[in-house]
Parts: sequence; C-alpha cells; structure tokens
Amino acid sequence: MVSLIGLGPVVAQEMRPEQIYQHLLPSVVTLQVEDQAGARYVGTGFLVLTNTVAVTAWHVVADARKVTARFADNEFVEVLGVVDKDKKHDLALLRLAPSDRPQVTLNTSNAPVGSRAYVIGAPKGYEFSVADGLISQMRKVDGINQYQVSCPISGGNSGGPLVNGCGEVIGVTSWSKTDAQNVNFAIPSSCLASLDPSLPPKPWSDTGKSSSFGISVNDGAKFASPAACGVPVNGLPDFKQALKGAAGEEVTVILVRDGHTETFTFMAPAPSDQLLGEE
Repeated sequence: MVSLIGLGPVVAQEMRPEQIYQHLLPSVVTLQVEDQAGARYVGTGFLVLTNTVAVTAWHVVADARKVTARFADNEFVEVLGVVDKDKKHDLALLRLAPSDRPQVTLNTSNAPVGSRAYVIGAPKGYEFSVADGLISQMRKVDGINQYQVSCPISGGNSGGPLVNGCGEVIGVTSWSKTDAQNVNFAIPSSCLASLDPSLPPKPWSDTGKSSSFGISVNDGAKFASPAACGVPVNGLPDFKQALKGAAGEEVTVILVRDGHTETFTFMAPAPSDQLLGEE
C-alpha cells in the first residue's frame, strides 16, 4: 500500500486567511455528480499525492454514474472512477485525468481545540467559497473520532478540505447537525492512511452497486440523492422502513417522473406518527 501520509510533521508558519485561500484554491475541485437516477448535484474534493488523485467524502460519489471535476479557473477534468474508499469514515479517493495542478499538504496531527480552521467548498452550489471557524472539539461519533467545527457548512461542502492556520489540510468535511447552529464535522486527515492510491480506478457502473456509508448521522451537508445519503429505496415498504430509521432527522427525497426531477425536504416522522400508506 502506498501511504498518503508524510514521514514526519511539517513545521509551517501561520498564514493570513487570504493567503490560505490562494494557496489551496488551485488544488480544490467542484465535483459535478450525476447519480444512477439521473439527479445532479455538487460536492467538493481536493488533490493529494499526485495531480491525478483527489480526496472527497464517499457519500458524494457513492451512487454516481458520472462525475466531472471543475477547477477554479474553469478547467474541467474527467473523473475516471473511485480508486479506493473507506465507507466507515466516509472517505474516497478518485482518479482524475492528468492536469498541471499542485497538491495539498496534509497534517495528520490532532489540531488543538480552539484553533482557527477554514473550509473551502461549494455550499448550496456557490463554488470555491471559503469560510472560517474554530475547532470546537474532537468527538467520537458512531465510534469514529471526528473534528467538530464551527465553520459554516452546507450541502456542496462535503468532501472539501478542513484547513489549519498554516494552510495544511487537517480533515475532510463530512456532515452537519441540522437542528443546531454551526455544529459541523470533518474526518481527520490521519484516516486517509487506510486508503491505497495505487489501485486502479473502478468504473462508475461498478461503484453505484454498493452505496451505503458508515456514518449514520444525517445532516444538511449530504446531498439530495437517496443513495448518497445511505438510504437505498427499492419500494414503498423499504421507503417506510428507511423513514422509521431516520425519525426526527431532515430527509431529502428525489422524485423522478417522465424525465423531470422534483426534490422534497421534510422532517422524518417519529415511529408513533402516521407514515405514508399506513392506517
């Protein structure tokens, strides 16, 4: 296995926010995703190790049938497939067509609680946006250590870099708590060590066959594809059961009919509430 992690800690100087943004921007991509149902949405990724490997959140591409990467200078690059994935930690490596781009620097040390952090992504489709906040805490959620951050995060940010004050990537943006203000989470960069960038990419036709991921907390940073949110729906009984499992959480459903797509977002009812089709 080829490690994504360097041999030692990187000593770097603090940078101004505008310097951090300009430093990271050439390595960040907006991922334009079309899922198996034909719905389209965006996520974020960033280059690591080489100019043909990008990191993103697994749920961004879990049900994809086609993905294109767009750089800030409006260059589009084909995403050939998934190189490796870690469903439990919601991480994926993607193979991109070669481009003359720099890669980010990873810092795998735990960032101090209270330190400044930044995110770059496409919140609600507003590409290459930067926002700042603090490392609020290191939390164990579903048995996984995650950064809790106060950086504002919306749908479209997922898979983007969480950056420290030295311009180093310390995590991968993953999800948000919908019933709270700026309670957002990112997977630490150290978790990337389990992924192998030397593997050949799997075509999208194979990737979408298994689309669930390990982090079960639903949130506003995940996208409008049911499969991308870990809820494969094969009929009304499955849909009703999925709603029961998501009780009290915000759920987004895509209806595809006659080639047209409609999106509905609502709070899943508690088990005691009446569900669709129940008497």
